[in-house]
Amino acid sequence: MSRRGEAQALPESDRLEGAPHPRETYGFFGNAAAERALLDAYRGNRLAQAWILSGPEGVGKATLAWRFARFLLAHPSAGAPAVQAATSLFVPAEAPAARQMAAMALADLFPLRRAWNDKTKKFYTEIRVDDVREVTHGLHSASGTGGWRVAIVDTADDLNRSSANALLKVVEEPPERALFLLIANQPGRILPTIRSRCRKLSFEPLPSEEICAAVRALGGEVAQTPQEQLQAAANASGGSVRETLRLLDGDGVLFDATLRALLGNLPRVEWGAVHALADRLTGRDNEEAFETFLRGLRRWMDGRVREFAGQGAGRVIGYAQAWDDIAVAVRETEVFNFDKKALVVGIFERLAKAAGG
Repeated sequence: MSRRGEAQALPESDRLEGAPHPRETYGFFGNAAAERALLDAYRGNRLAQAWILSGPEGVGKATLAWRFARFLLAHPSAGAPAVQAATSLFVPAEAPAARQMAAMALADLFPLRRAWNDKTKKFYTEIRVDDVREVTHGLHSASGTGGWRVAIVDTADDLNRSSANALLKVVEEPPERALFLLIANQPGRILPTIRSRCRKLSFEPLPSEEICAAVRALGGEVAQTPQEQLQAAANASGGSVRETLRLLDGDGVLFDATLRALLGNLPRVEWGAVHALADRLTGRDNEEAFETFLRGLRRWMDGRVREFAGQGAGRVIGYAQAWDDIAVAVRETEVFNFDKKALVVGIFERLAKAAGG
């Protein structure tokens, strides 16, 4: 097996367990303006060589990046009649480029993501500089088809300073007919020098009906979810298909409702329930539950900021400062292996203070 084939046999950090990889997803829901912008730029010969696709996690950024790459590889000439007549970036699954992409058998396609560490049996926490150098080498190699070479960075949030600087060099002086698609959940974390060289596409949270349609289109067992259960997960997801899928796993919806109830009572804190929640989130076997807690907390905080945005800076700043404090505490807990129960209790203490104004 080739080195590229061996890499594809390993776990993929940009794949949600139990769901198709974005390169295997052919439907695209919501954010039609972003798709139209890419199509219009390409067939109008105005295609920037680097794009940042930014927005909340799970709203279709990666799906559109792979969808556009598939379209470029299937239609390498912008002036082709099929491109000029296209109303979307859809390429059927039976098309040669689609089959090759699904099998990762295209020499001109370069995913850049957190690699698998075979020693620890976990993904690296960052995209390393060596990962960027490997992709850069591939981009500078001759195109296998004479067409486009596409690098998909999922996500640019995961770049560290060294790997970001290495990416900046190739973005500044890209090979001919090379395209960079940078997926960002938090675009503010991208180096300003990279941001300044990219065209931006913003994605919005999806309405619940679009989420339900997207989940149905995935096929498999999840597509058979009863409508009431699916609707409840979509409503609680903050507009994210990915989060909807997570909530549908196990008792995710019930867990989210419990967390929302505790947060909704702030600044009053039900300490008995908080300690029970903290007990549930601690321990080596509860890492996924802890991540679910942090994602739910982030959605709630985003909601509070939007709710108070028109009520003066004081309320928003209070929650923003609380979130910064919480983010620091979470990082320190992970780095130094501090007690997660104490962290959870401390989070509610900090949020109660913010809610109290």
